[in-house]
Amino acid sequence: MHHVIDPAADDGPTGIAAGSGNLFYVTLVSLVSALGGFLFGYETVVIAGALSLVKAQFGFGAVMEGWFVTSGLFGCAAGVLIAGRLCDSLGRKNVMLIGGVLLGLCAVICALAPTADWVIVGRIVGGLGVGVASIVSPLYISEVAPPDVRGRLVSLFQLTICIGIVTAMLVNAELLNFALAADAVNGTGVWHWLLVGEAWRGMFLTQLVPSLLFFGLALLVPDSPRWLALKGKTEKALGVLARLRGSTEVASAELRQIEQSMKNEEVAVGAWWRGPLRKPLFLGVFLAVFSELSGITVVMYYGPTILERAGITGGASLGGHAVIGIVLASFTVLSLFVVDRFGRRAVLLAGCAGAAIALTATGICFAAGVTDGAVIIALLCMFVAFFAFSLGPIKWIVISEIFPTSVRARAMGVATVAVWITDIVINQAFPVVRDLFGVSAMFLVFALFLVIQFVVVLTKLPETKGMALEEILSLWSGKAGRTGA
Repeated sequence: MHHVIDPAADDGPTGIAAGSGNLFYVTLVSLVSALGGFLFGYETVVIAGALSLVKAQFGFGAVMEGWFVTSGLFGCAAGVLIAGRLCDSLGRKNVMLIGGVLLGLCAVICALAPTADWVIVGRIVGGLGVGVASIVSPLYISEVAPPDVRGRLVSLFQLTICIGIVTAMLVNAELLNFALAADAVNGTGVWHWLLVGEAWRGMFLTQLVPSLLFFGLALLVPDSPRWLALKGKTEKALGVLARLRGSTEVASAELRQIEQSMKNEEVAVGAWWRGPLRKPLFLGVFLAVFSELSGITVVMYYGPTILERAGITGGASLGGHAVIGIVLASFTVLSLFVVDRFGRRAVLLAGCAGAAIALTATGICFAAGVTDGAVIIALLCMFVAFFAFSLGPIKWIVISEIFPTSVRARAMGVATVAVWITDIVINQAFPVVRDLFGVSAMFLVFALFLVIQFVVVLTKLPETKGMALEEILSLWSGKAGRTGA
């Protein structure tokens, strides 16, 4: 397989035919980039299985419990802040490599941490890696994908996030069951310490495997043709585009459109957060923030403790949490088939409505004292199902396609850092709010936020299905929106 994604862009096209051949190649390099999403999901949710074990070992209270969870999110926010400029200066491919290194370091630091402070350090390092991945992976995919399948391919990023989440849940549950079964057997040595004595260490260490895989495969992909064009590397950009599109003629026409668009951007962008780009920036930040205000990360991070409130305990709570994660991944697959067929707006509206209903019902059940674990799991599965095919992938699709090439990475950084800041606030507050007001209050508030998002999407979000990245700029009017092609 090595030769298939060897980025020898200077050599021009490799003979891959137009049509299915180039789509295979585009999908292949998109999948490699989307592995950043797998690590995103794995790193952010491995904490759920380790949380109760680490909390018991170090004696965390509610505030420290929240800091243990959100320390990684602070790292994510910092990673996002630096990722935009790194993507512009070093290229999308090199930033993927940096992300892989950071996530691998996180696994080692957390697994071998001698104190709670070192675990926090590892969480922050991992957060930096996740923040970088949350920018570069959807950015790279959007810049290599043809317009008619761009939504589907960017959705791969959300799908791999969900697969990472499910994998972490299943690994956590398996390691915990293994540790409980082996605990009665006397054992010594490093592996007993990592997998039995302090099994949370093994949970973190398992992240090293996908980190190394992501780093190795990222070495083989070409850099983004739009970044190459932005840096004046026209021949390399043309070579990569020809391989992606399967035709030198098609690649030449697309490159001319990209270059003309960039000339217009040079005049019009200036202070890019003002003027005609204020609207897409608002929409990007809004979708990013309100996707998280749905409560999805609370369900993912604190799922086992929420299920314990419903009467499910021990390994069963991790098993129930894994079921929720499997539903999340399964319904994310649905997004691959609907976002380019029905459009971003229609799918997002359907998802907001269904998720709001599920959360309202969940909040009512907790308020009424329903302790049937199966009912709570079913309602949470309904919530994540609606989230999975709509709110989850569409925020990444929209923020990766609505900005000009020259500022896309930085603008995505602004929208994405809003994701992590929102997560920090929600997840730091959840243990305290849970103890003061109960779980039901949080779920009902999350449902209200979904209603607000439904109204804004209905009235403000334009449809971008099937449009070239350069054509989307015309939606915001002004010179930045005209490609001149």
